[in-house]
Amino acid sequence: MKGLVEHRLADAVVHWQAAHGRNTLPWQNTQDPYRVWLSEIMLQQTQVSTVLDYYPRFLARFPDVAALAAADADDVLALWSGLGYYSRARNLHACARQVVALHQGEFPRSAQLLQTLPGIGRSTAAAIAAFCYGERAAILDANVKRVLSRALGFDADLAVPAHERDLWALATELLPRTALPTAMPRYTQGLMDLGATVCLARKPRCMVCPLDTVCVARRDGDPERYPVRTRKLKRTSEAWWLLVAVDEDQRVWLERRPARGIWAGLYCLPVSASREDLLARLPDGGARAAQDLPVFLHVLTHKDLHLHPVRLDGAAPADMALEEGAAGGWYTADQWQALGLPAPVRKLLEAQMPVPA
Repeated sequence: MKGLVEHRLADAVVHWQAAHGRNTLPWQNTQDPYRVWLSEIMLQQTQVSTVLDYYPRFLARFPDVAALAAADADDVLALWSGLGYYSRARNLHACARQVVALHQGEFPRSAQLLQTLPGIGRSTAAAIAAFCYGERAAILDANVKRVLSRALGFDADLAVPAHERDLWALATELLPRTALPTAMPRYTQGLMDLGATVCLARKPRCMVCPLDTVCVARRDGDPERYPVRTRKLKRTSEAWWLLVAVDEDQRVWLERRPARGIWAGLYCLPVSASREDLLARLPDGGARAAQDLPVFLHVLTHKDLHLHPVRLDGAAPADMALEEGAAGGWYTADQWQALGLPAPVRKLLEAQMPVPA
């Protein structure tokens, strides 16, 4: 640690970010906490290229925290459709409502208070506080863990909570100490930029890294062994059968998913665990009229969903036997396009039920 402090790691990151980092993204060059918060939530486990498409559309519909707080939850989920990790959208809406109800529409001005809001964890709170208020608060997302663990040669297992707390402490010690209103945004963005563009998980670009002369992993010649995390989530797979029931008016039957689990709270085609279970929901003769559509794969973070769509034309409202507690209804194309739908379901409906131009 002493050597890194003496080499002014923070200064190196700040100067590199100003000259070589990302400085033209639409959520940069602002101290508006609403815009920074929105971008930070969208960027969680989502690529910048994807967020560049969603961010301006979201701002156009909800230009400030009051507009978002006043919106209907289904409208928020509909606009979020395709970004995935839908709990982020639900927390986003809940957070906006708390900011309006408890903080008079103004975001708290410290990382500690920001963490009391729904969906804002320690790292996200620090990013908002650093960018908007110049607070000396450390971030530690996946990219930053990689940068700092390599620079420090931190080889303790981050799957152990105590070791992650140790890295948090080191990250805090390394923060800039002077000119915080300008240094903290640059430093925070610089760490993010290094992790995203230089200190890559595979084949890091050490030759162009501003920390190459002080980086322990670079010195030892094995940067890819960092960060160390022994406990990994096991990947699983499931097969889901989706019922595409279409009535004579070309309306499709959709049900709201349970409040917990995959696609929680979104509207979806009826889901069954097997083809037999799906066919059991159909009216007499429905099994003979059902048409199997091509199977496709949808990849979640730790689960593969093998989706088996089955289409039934000419279904009637009385035919649909809802599962206990399910809320469902018939929706025209104009209606279902405005709902919060999982991305693969939306794509399936767009392919099966083309919307007239």
